[in-house]
Amino acid sequence: MTAVRVGTEETRLIVLRGNSASGKSSVAAGLRERFGRGLAIVAQDNLRRVVLRERDRPGAANIGLIGLTARHALDAGFHVVVEGILHADRYGEMLAALRADHRGPTYGYYLDVPFAETLIRHATKPIAEDVGEAQLRDWYRPRDLLPGGAEAVIGADSTLHRTVDRIMRDTGLARLPPSDR
Repeated sequence: MTAVRVGTEETRLIVLRGNSASGKSSVAAGLRERFGRGLAIVAQDNLRRVVLRERDRPGAANIGLIGLTARHALDAGFHVVVEGILHADRYGEMLAALRADHRGPTYGYYLDVPFAETLIRHATKPIAEDVGEAQLRDWYRPRDLLPGGAEAVIGADSTLHRTVDRIMRDTGLARLPPSDR
């Protein structure tokens, strides 16, 4: 099968992964706030839970939808942040293909938060009433890294501001003008 190249040499693809309550959505929102227009957020929770109302399981439809959405946004000239738990065994193949097909620079980050801290952070989320410790423990996978060193690990000690600063710097987004979209 021939790879279908996506995006441009200028588009950035950023993959943010980590366990529940690790800060992925907050980091993605912080990147968009700092960069402005022209940065698309492809959120696993939105596509899986809201658009498809689907359970997270191997071979689920949201896996392909995340890939297609990211590809479409890259082809339209957007920088893209794909964010979610995105367990390596379920989403790794799709993410590897997306990385391989992207013409521009691609960056991966894994937000590494210990389970005890996950519980504390989860208590502040709107779904805290519906999702308890047992379910969080079932979802939790320590250091669920993609193979091949595709991700920089960011620890729980990095503040939201420092994490956003780092990613803006690493990816070059800090030096680019926002789009006029």
